[in-house]
Amino acid sequence: MGGVNSKWFYLFVLSLIWGSSFILIKKALLGLTPYQLGALRVVITGLFLFAMGFKTIKTIKSTDWKWLIISGVLGSFIPSFFFAIAETEIDSAVVSVLNSLVPLNAILLGFAVFKIASTKRQIVGVIIGFVGTAMLILKGADLNPNQNYWYAVFVILSTLMYATNVNIIKKYLQHVKPLTIATGNFVGIFIPAIIVLLFTDFFSEETFSKPDFKMAMVYITILSFFGTALAKILFNKLVHISTPVFASSVTYLMPIVALMWGFLDGETFSWLQGVASIIILLGVYLSHKKKTEV
Repeated sequence: MGGVNSKWFYLFVLSLIWGSSFILIKKALLGLTPYQLGALRVVITGLFLFAMGFKTIKTIKSTDWKWLIISGVLGSFIPSFFFAIAETEIDSAVVSVLNSLVPLNAILLGFAVFKIASTKRQIVGVIIGFVGTAMLILKGADLNPNQNYWYAVFVILSTLMYATNVNIIKKYLQHVKPLTIATGNFVGIFIPAIIVLLFTDFFSEETFSKPDFKMAMVYITILSFFGTALAKILFNKLVHISTPVFASSVTYLMPIVALMWGFLDGETFSWLQGVASIIILLGVYLSHKKKTEV
C-alpha cells in the first residue's frame, strides 16, 4: 500500500473507530453504571496495552514517571468517567461534536499555560469554535428539555484535560516512544481503576443479573480494545507516515460517524445544531490550517 493511500486508510479507520466510541458508551450504559464503565474501560485497556508494551516499561526513566502518571490521569482516567457520566443525560452525537474542542483547547492552553505561541488564525479559530459550542449546547437544551445539558460541562472539562495532556506530552515526554507513553500511562492508573471498580458493587449478583449486562461487557471490551488501545497505535502510525496537521483532520470526520450512529439509534439533531457543529469544525480547521501545508 502506497504512502498516500496508507495515510488515507489510517485516517478513515481512525475516524470510524473513534466516531463509534460514543455510541458504544451509550449502549454499555444500559447494563453498567457510569463509574463501572469508566473503571472497566481503564482496566481492560490497560490489560491490552500491557500485553503489547510491557517490555517497554523498563526503558522509562525515573524522571519521566511523574509526567506519565499525570498524563494518564488527565488523558485517560478522569475522561473515561466524565464521558460516561455525560452520556447519561446528553445524546452521543452531541458529545462527539463537543469532543472536537480538544484541538482548540490545546491551542488555548498551550498559549496560556505552556507559553506556546499562537497565530492570529488560531485565535480566530478558537473564538469561532466556542461560539459554535454555545449554539450547540443552547439549542440542544431547547430541543431536548428532558435532558440536562449542564452535563456538557463534563465533556468540556474532558477536552481541557485532553488538551493539557497533549501539551504535557509535547513539552515533557517528546523523547518517549508512543507505545511506552501509553503503557506507562496505564501503569499509573490501573490500580486506582480497580479500586473504583470494587467500590461500584460491580462484583455483585445485582450487576451480573441485569438483562443488558452481557452485551454491555461486549460493548465496553470493543470500546477498550479498538477505541483506546488500538486507536492509540494507529494514530501514532498516522502521525509517523503523514503530518500532525493531516492526522488532526480525524477531528473533522469523527462527528460525522457519530452523528450517523446517533441518527440510526433515534437521536434527534436539529438543522441549527448541524450549523453549530459546522461552526465548531470550521474553528478547528482554521486553528490547524497551515499556509505551507501540502
